[in-house]
Amino acid sequence: MATVRVKICGITDAAGLAAAAEADAVGFNFVATSPRYVPPAHAASLIAAARALPVGVFADPDDALVEAAVAAGVRALQLHGRESPARIAALKNRFGLPVWKAAGIASAHDLRALARDFPHADAWLLDARPPAGTDRTGGHGQPFDWAILAECSPAKPWILAGGLNPGNVAQAIRRTGAQFVDVASGVEEAPGVKSLAKIRAFLREARHGRP
Repeated sequence: MATVRVKICGITDAAGLAAAAEADAVGFNFVATSPRYVPPAHAASLIAAARALPVGVFADPDDALVEAAVAAGVRALQLHGRESPARIAALKNRFGLPVWKAAGIASAHDLRALARDFPHADAWLLDARPPAGTDRTGGHGQPFDWAILAECSPAKPWILAGGLNPGNVAQAIRRTGAQFVDVASGVEEAPGVKSLAKIRAFLREARHGRP
């Protein structure tokens, strides 16, 4: 069986980056309302020391922000906003980087809509729908119903996110067949504050967890 890939998202400091050294990807959040926000200049100093794929996390960014993040070193764009298919095509054309489109999943209908509207994204990141009244589209620590993936299997590369933590990630992988998982709040002591022990435990469970 192929090794499950892991992305540790919301890296804000060198200690968190060091704990995530064995991850396949690390995420840098450029959404100003997020507790994991880092400005591009700070991200650049972290990315310079990163061994994993550096991913920029955005929600409806303008070109100037994406350009600053790319200059800082990000090598993939993860979009959590209301970006249109045309906007995704424009970003791919301008920056030449992989684009991952995130979507909140509450039913098989959401997966079918994702396939219909964003066939040209390089991957889909499947998250839970955000709670009502929030202005953030991700990072809420809530899972969606994984049984949806048995009903409607994604037709292109996908990443499982939403409510994962060291205690449930092995089960999530077994139930969904995920080959790539993403975690942010599930490896934190407090919003935006990474737990080095939880990061290491998540990596261990994602790759070697057993029933």
